[in-house]
Amino acid sequence: MSNSVLGLSIDCGDAAKLAQFWADVLGGSVSSGHSPEFAAIDAAGGAPRLAFHQVPEAKTVKNRLHLDLISIEFGIESERLLTLGATRIRDVEQSGANWTTFADPEGNEFDLVAG
Repeated sequence: MSNSVLGLSIDCGDAAKLAQFWADVLGGSVSSGHSPEFAAIDAAGGAPRLAFHQVPEAKTVKNRLHLDLISIEFGIESERLLTLGATRIRDVEQSGANWTTFADPEGNEFDLVAG
């Protein structure tokens, strides 16, 4: 058997809006034909495809899966994420690594790692 990852699916309240946020974060673009119910982006640099699906319920607990981003311009990128609409949750320094946990506009957590 041979499987490969097509991408990641993210439940949300407004697929087009959240897809645009992530397209801006990752330097990709929202695929044509998007709507509030479904949108997808193909990120630059070979990152996995992200698909956004509208669901009726709001996010209520911590993600079991999240994206880890890395940047050599950690401070500048942190500020850019905030400008795009991310929310800083916490800063972490552990075992010689530094990262910040953010939330996207719908509350989904993701990390930016200092690289």
